[in-house]
Amino acid sequence: MTDRESGPTGLRLALEVDGDGAHPAAWRHSGRPPGAVLAPGALREVVAAAENAGIGLVTFADTPLPPDPGTGVAGRLEAGIRASYVSPLTDRVGLAPTLHVATTEPFHLATQLASLDHASHGRAGWVVGTAAGAAELATIGGAALPAAALAREAADVIDAARALWDSWDDDAVIKDVATGRFLDSGRVHHIDFEGATFTVKGPLITPRPPQGQIVVLAPDVLDADARADVVLVARPDRAAIATRAATAREAGAPLVFAEVEVVLDASAPAADRLAELNAAADWPDAGRLRHVGSAESLLDLLRDLSGAVDGVRLHPAVLAVDLPVLAERVLPELAASRPRAGGTLRDTLGLPRPAGRFAAATRNA
Repeated sequence: MTDRESGPTGLRLALEVDGDGAHPAAWRHSGRPPGAVLAPGALREVVAAAENAGIGLVTFADTPLPPDPGTGVAGRLEAGIRASYVSPLTDRVGLAPTLHVATTEPFHLATQLASLDHASHGRAGWVVGTAAGAAELATIGGAALPAAALAREAADVIDAARALWDSWDDDAVIKDVATGRFLDSGRVHHIDFEGATFTVKGPLITPRPPQGQIVVLAPDVLDADARADVVLVARPDRAAIATRAATAREAGAPLVFAEVEVVLDASAPAADRLAELNAAADWPDAGRLRHVGSAESLLDLLRDLSGAVDGVRLHPAVLAVDLPVLAERVLPELAASRPRAGGTLRDTLGLPRPAGRFAAATRNA
């Protein structure tokens, strides 16, 4: 029996933990001073709560745009830094920052993620960022990318990063005291990558990550199904999610996660909570399925989705309100998704550790 056939307990679970929640007005209901969202304590608490509840992966949204002049939170800490900060404070949950392919230098992106994997002992992931609008690209002096150009850039950056993570063999670090050699240079390789807009010679400055390859989570709009480990499907209803999930699997995606926004009944009914949030700030439509209702009806939704996808990434409207409800009334019913203590993110997701692409050639040299 596959995970998709085993009901909601087989669903792998991820949680987006940016800021105070997915709704732009979440900071008004966090129970903390507004500036606390930029302090390490708030981040530490929410990630610890997610790990203790059995969430297998937390993700950290990011954007290259400057602070919002409107009613949203004006500022955030960079996603990779947030993930690195909590890496020694956790021991089971996966950590996946969003790094944008059009505004981040591929070599530095690969180095940052490899370093996170070492710091977390193999729990790093990467949400492939899709920022490519005029305002976003203007921050680095570029012009907006059309969808086809963004897809090509994403494919090139993913391919370059994967090659860089393989540029060190697993046994490249030899620490030979007798000869005084720390590194066997014959086990470190130039990748000589040529993309449409950049080239990378390599090798990486960081040894091969503990996972071999960082777990790559790609939004479905990039059409990077064959390159990703997890395709994130954002569709407004179950039928559309199932259709896109099937397409991703046919293209070679190992895992498919549905994107689900969540507003749950708490001290007030979910519909009333959402109305109050929307009165303070509009919640833009990101094309995701949105659940507004009880914990029990969310479980019904997850049971339905479990026949179509391998996992779900939850986007709580207000972390301080919705995460406790998830932890107390939803996640105990999904106990099989709890990460294995001490394992890597690949272990948690049931993904194999890939061999390095240069390893066989090195052994035969």
